[in-house]
Amino acid sequence: MTHRGNGYECDSRFIAAHHQPATLIDLALSRDIDSHRLLRGTGLFYDDIVAGEQRISPQQFLVLIGNARRLLDADDTSFLFGQRLFPGHYGAASDALRHAANLQEALDLLVAQRALLSPLLAPRLLLDEQDAWLYWVDACGAGEHQRFLVETAMTAVLGMSRWLSGERLPWRCHFSHGQPRWVEQYWVHLGEDVLFERQIDALQIPRQYLARPWPQASLTAGRVAQQQCERQREELGFDTSLLEGLYHWSLARVREAPTLEQAALAFDMSPATLKRKLAKHGTHYQEQRDLVRKHVALYLYRIKGYSNEEVASYLHFHDATNFRRSFKRWTGLSPSALRRVLMGG
Repeated sequence: MTHRGNGYECDSRFIAAHHQPATLIDLALSRDIDSHRLLRGTGLFYDDIVAGEQRISPQQFLVLIGNARRLLDADDTSFLFGQRLFPGHYGAASDALRHAANLQEALDLLVAQRALLSPLLAPRLLLDEQDAWLYWVDACGAGEHQRFLVETAMTAVLGMSRWLSGERLPWRCHFSHGQPRWVEQYWVHLGEDVLFERQIDALQIPRQYLARPWPQASLTAGRVAQQQCERQREELGFDTSLLEGLYHWSLARVREAPTLEQAALAFDMSPATLKRKLAKHGTHYQEQRDLVRKHVALYLYRIKGYSNEEVASYLHFHDATNFRRSFKRWTGLSPSALRRVLMGG
């Protein structure tokens, strides 16, 4: 990952209001929601969005999402929003997705252009010997809207891959939250291979589907669009958010136990400033560090097949009791209980 500056924050105004926010607005308007009520508290006016020049912050986008959820008051809002997202009508980034040669290229584009295509929830792609895993981490302090964003993101990827490949791909959906009352919405929009209480939000697919050629791809048009995307990234001045940058930095040092002071030094700010910025995003350093360690533990259990002792040793826990206590703080489960859950599917 190219690291330029410290990335965008929840109050950075860079999201084109006439792109993804307008997609959500149109969904609400199609249900006869009043635009003034929908935009209340966002600092936006409908005429400014239509003009096509307005840039908003993740914070404003999240207020819009909160308004839409409340006013629509429907269990399928996130899924219907997701169906409309990709490839979308967002200029070069959408053109690049539309002309992706295969699933691998589309997922690589989604990750590379995440500031443009997924500014609130950062996608990360992981390949093991058998499967590809696309998982998401909070980019801007989503708070109560995290589940909504995850449902939206998964629906968007499944819908895009089905349309561009011309077939329904065998995705498996993993959700960190428990099974909701409206589980039938998941089955309708995502298929029946949906798992809950998995401690991570991820899509899984066999690797052989990554390289299958897609019928709508155009090599030349795709390359032109990708070059335009790169110019847009340069203009933005960042590739990722502050929270994701910290996640990436912590992941590279997961076996070292880096301190807040070391993280602040790496991001060229004082410890007090880093604490303040994390608090602004509704989190703190220990929570972010624990998230990384939880994800690494899940990877070691699920993909590498490590035992409890091997995971503890990898993460440099030399006391079994301390590891169990820390692990339960990360996941709410003991290592053995979580391992049984993961091995079950």
